[in-house]
Amino acid sequence: MRYLLMIGHDDKNATPLTRAEGEAMVQGHTRVSEEMRSKGKMVVSERLRPDSEATRVRLKGHVTDGPFAETKEALGGFYLIECDTKQEAIDWAKKLPLRDGGFVEVRPIWPM
Repeated sequence: MRYLLMIGHDDKNATPLTRAEGEAMVQGHTRVSEEMRSKGKMVVSERLRPDSEATRVRLKGHVTDGPFAETKEALGGFYLIECDTKQEAIDWAKKLPLRDGGFVEVRPIWPM
């Protein structure tokens, strides 16, 4: 079964990471990504551009450009992985590096 690991932060207006913190975060994600690939779990992963570059399309074609004020949370990236169980996906999510206020939402994918 496929699971989407959505990486986010509770406060989209949080202070940006320092250069060293950012580099450490990227190195941590690289390590976990390589481990996922080596075990055949990785489908795809990507870092998302900021809310200010997003567009939301609603019912009847209403289009709104970001940033979106409805939530304080911001999504920063995702991993789409193959796992035998939800617990396995949660175990992978626990390995991802996060900053204070960060979270990983684990969501199963409906097969189409």
